[in-house]
Amino acid sequence: MSHKQFHGSTARVDMSAEVRNCDHPDCDQPGVFPAPKSRAQLREYFLFCLEHVRAYNKAWDYFGGMDTDDIERQIRRDTVWERPTWPLGKWGIPGRNKLNESLRHGFGFDIGGEGQRPDPDASQSRKQSTAEIEAFRVLELDPSVSWAEIKAHYKGLAKRLHPDANGGDKAAEERLKVINQAYSTLKSAMVT
Repeated sequence: MSHKQFHGSTARVDMSAEVRNCDHPDCDQPGVFPAPKSRAQLREYFLFCLEHVRAYNKAWDYFGGMDTDDIERQIRRDTVWERPTWPLGKWGIPGRNKLNESLRHGFGFDIGGEGQRPDPDASQSRKQSTAEIEAFRVLELDPSVSWAEIKAHYKGLAKRLHPDANGGDKAAEERLKVINQAYSTLKSAMVT
């Protein structure tokens, strides 16, 4: 058995059997390249020579004759390999709504209203690591401040301690390095 290419997949053509002529009218070349007969007959093939299978493939339109809705349905079926699917969570699980509600609240999906994401600038009551607590201490901020307040305070400190603003003062430069590290720690913890 030999494999011959068509339509992006492989098909087996028995080369030991007698080779017949190309199925294109008035062609006497050997027909060794399979091409499906139609969208409804994908497992039945014409056998063409190389020249005619190329022309057939170029003219092939799987979606020919379908309207937009039919094409959309076909694409949806193809995304799940034409297997049936069901919406998740619709199987009548007792307490399903209570479970979904607790999960949404547990992950903070309902902060600010149904289906809305939490505001990244709003203060969050979450457990802070030792590095975050130290970063708040270095920046001289309360851990309950919002991200916008942290950012504004950092910008003010950075301007005030920048070496250009302090005539190259090494102490200010070292303090700025510590503040930059603290800001980076809080940024990676609070901004996703």
